[in-house]
Amino acid sequence: MTRPLTRTPIYVAAGGALVLLALVAFSVGRFPVPLADLFSLLVGKATSPNVETVVLQVRAPRVLAAILVGASLAAAGTAYQGMFRNPLVSPDILGVSTGAALGAVIGIFFSFNALLIQAFAFAGGLAAVGLVYGVGSRLRGHDPLLGLVLTGVVIGTLLGSAIALLKYLADPYNQLPAITYWLLGSLAAIAPRDLAVAAPLALAGLAPMLLLRWRMNLLALPDDEARALGADTRKLRAIVVAAATLMTASAVAISGIIGWVGLLVPHAARLLVGPDVGRLLPLAMLLGAAFLLAVDTLCRTIAGIEVPPGVLTALAGTPFFLWLFARSRRPW
Repeated sequence: MTRPLTRTPIYVAAGGALVLLALVAFSVGRFPVPLADLFSLLVGKATSPNVETVVLQVRAPRVLAAILVGASLAAAGTAYQGMFRNPLVSPDILGVSTGAALGAVIGIFFSFNALLIQAFAFAGGLAAVGLVYGVGSRLRGHDPLLGLVLTGVVIGTLLGSAIALLKYLADPYNQLPAITYWLLGSLAAIAPRDLAVAAPLALAGLAPMLLLRWRMNLLALPDDEARALGADTRKLRAIVVAAATLMTASAVAISGIIGWVGLLVPHAARLLVGPDVGRLLPLAMLLGAAFLLAVDTLCRTIAGIEVPPGVLTALAGTPFFLWLFARSRRPW
């Protein structure tokens, strides 16, 4: 692996990039906001009512949602990659995204309102991971991590088939377009009430991860070595899975499925500061927030119609991931 750089400037640069991208996101769009008006609004000076409406009511929820979702997915990806000792693991490895998608599709299929659709998506993500963890932890004679991964793949496939069935049965003129739009992921319809629900849940998942970030390094060791160092691997793994699932489910419930963030960003952060979760987790969250904010800003500005963010994350993520993989002989 490339030798980690001096760390403090990296955190400062990542935080500065996030602030700069936030200013750009507030400024650009179909209604451009001059930086002078934006700074006047930030310091409480009087400005145009149109500027206040665009910045505070339209763009602020979207910018905050991009930061929240990007940081949550990156943190969950960091936790899962370290716990499963696998650089190809992403936050949906245990079926949380597929479960959330099924919950949302059920809500759309039965014509529920937006709040209930988000609630079904959140509950579906938690239920899917609960089912995977419950089944995988009871498999005997197998490596516990391998059992969880295989169970996640199998149950994720089952949930995916249920989504396909509901898409087939859905009204092709009203329900099917809404289902397809949700599955592509978007931050366009974010409202302040969405953030008011999702942010506390994401913070509730983040808290144990931050408190246990130093002990999470032990999960990268074989179970017998970690236990020899005094770690209760079963309990610690359950806490990390629950925390990462809560963050991912809360993010997916308000944004839909946005891929690559939880897979790509931890790799970039690990290349900069090394694999120690205590240093890796904060940087991954900063980079994840900045990455998704940049992608979302491009999605709403590069064309006359809005591009789904999953399209841009894949276009940017595929070559960048190959470059990162070529730069490093070992992923850990």
